Amino acid sequence: MTIELNDLTKIFGTQRAVDSISFSMDKGQILGFLGPNGAGKSTTMKMITSYLAPDEGSIKVMGMDTTTHSIETRRHIGYLPEHNPLYYDMYVKEYLYFVCDIHQIKDKTSRTAKIIEKVGLGKEQHKIIGTLSKGYKQRVGLAQALIHDPEILILDEPTSGLDMNQLQDIRKLIKELGKEKTVIFSTHIMQEVQVLCDRVIIINDGKLVADDPIELLSSKIQGEGQITLQLANIQGKNLNFEDLEGIHRYEISGNLVTLFHTTTIDPRESIFRKCVALDTPILSMKNVDASVEDVFQKLTKGKDV
Repeated sequence: MTIELNDLTKIFGTQRAVDSISFSMDKGQILGFLGPNGAGKSTTMKMITSYLAPDEGSIKVMGMDTTTHSIETRRHIGYLPEHNPLYYDMYVKEYLYFVCDIHQIKDKTSRTAKIIEKVGLGKEQHKIIGTLSKGYKQRVGLAQALIHDPEILILDEPTSGLDMNQLQDIRKLIKELGKEKTVIFSTHIMQEVQVLCDRVIIINDGKLVADDPIELLSSKIQGEGQITLQLANIQGKNLNFEDLEGIHRYEISGNLVTLFHTTTIDPRESIFRKCVALDTPILSMKNVDASVEDVFQKLTKGKDV
C-alpha cells in the first residue's frame, strides 16, 4: 500500500476534527475525498503530508510511519494545498527552479521544461506569478507538486478558479497521472468526481461515512429505486402502476412516467406486461441511479458543500 490510515484522529480543543478515520490506497487509484465545509478533509490531507501531526492513530506512506519518518515520507508526496502558497514576486520558471533546489533535483532545467509543458504553462513561464490569473496560479501550484515526480499526489481543490477549457486540461492530466500514481483530491464539483474517480470517500463531522468504488456508491442510499418511462398513446389510459408489486408511487409529466420502487424487486417485466395490456407502447425505459450529489447530500444530512 502507498498510503495507510489507521484510526486517524485530530483534536482541536474540544472538537474532534478528524475522528478515527481508516482507509488505505495503492498505486493507480484516483480517490475523490468529499465532505461538507469543516468536515475534516483538509485536516486529513495535512496529516498525510506531515504538515500536521495526528493526535491519535497512525499514517504510513510507502510503508513508513509519517511520525517517525517525516522527511522520508514527504519525498514521496506532491501536495497542492487549498490555499496555494506561491511567491508572487518570483517568475514562474524561477520559482520552479527554486522548488527543484529544495528537492535536490540535479537536472532542474530539463525537469522544469517537462513540467511546464505537462501543465500548460509554456506561454506564462517568463511572467511574474503575481500577474497571473487564478487559473494559471493553480497550474503553477500543480507544477510544484509534480516537479519531483512523486508517487503520491495530494490535491486540495486543484481545479478551483479554472475556466472550462482549463478544467478539461487539468482533468485530463489528473486522469493520466492516476494511471501511475496514487491521487487523492478534494473537490466540491460532483461532476468532476464522476468523471475522474475510481473510488470515493465521504466524511462528515470528522467521521468516515462512505468508502466505495464510484460505481457502487449509490448503494449507500438504496432503499428506493427509480425507473423512467417514455410512453405513447396514454390518453384515457388507467396508468395505476401502484397495483404492481414493489411500486409504491409514480409521477406523470406529459408522456413521461417516473416510477419509485423497492430495490428488492425488479418491476420492469411487470411494467412491460401492464403497458402491453393497456396498448400503451413503451418508447424507452431507464433505471435512474443515484448520483454522487444525491449520495453526498443524503450522507451529510444536506449540509452546504
